[in-house]
Amino acid sequence: MSSEVETPGGPTPRKQAFAAIVAPDTRVLILGSLPGEASLAAARYYAHPQNRFWHLAGSVIGRADLPRLAYEERLAALLEAGVGLWDTIASAHRQGSLDSAIREAEAAPLRDLAATLPALRAVGFNGVKSAQIGRRALAGTGLALIDLPSSSPAHAAMTLAAKQEKWLALRQFLPLRS
Repeated sequence: MSSEVETPGGPTPRKQAFAAIVAPDTRVLILGSLPGEASLAAARYYAHPQNRFWHLAGSVIGRADLPRLAYEERLAALLEAGVGLWDTIASAHRQGSLDSAIREAEAAPLRDLAATLPALRAVGFNGVKSAQIGRRALAGTGLALIDLPSSSPAHAAMTLAAKQEKWLALRQFLPLRS
């Protein structure tokens, strides 16, 4: 497999996912597809300013302030709440940030990661592409597999409130907080 794919706009390099953000007590794993251009440039999950991930994840863990925290503090808050992050695609060619532009995707070793997380109870798929790949990889694991509306600004057909209602389904798998 070559490191570049020829597209109408020229060659596109192979893009790599970030490392998984998990802890041994991770109970919920939220999986995207592959970081977009803004995230890759910033070397941070969900860096596009219009992506609603941090708002949605904040509602799941009961932290409305999550989007306003520094990046490392956001990750720490997720881990403290029992939530991990990763992507269903380890690497792929993609011009731009749309999932529909993904080519030659190499799936991430999701089953291997899940096997290292003894407290894992549920996996939330952030968007259709993530669910397509992740459901196949995690079928038969006994984990709750939950399709979530994409947090991406490209998925504007649904209001933030409607997305939030769907994302709150992840709460039932998290430990009760006092």
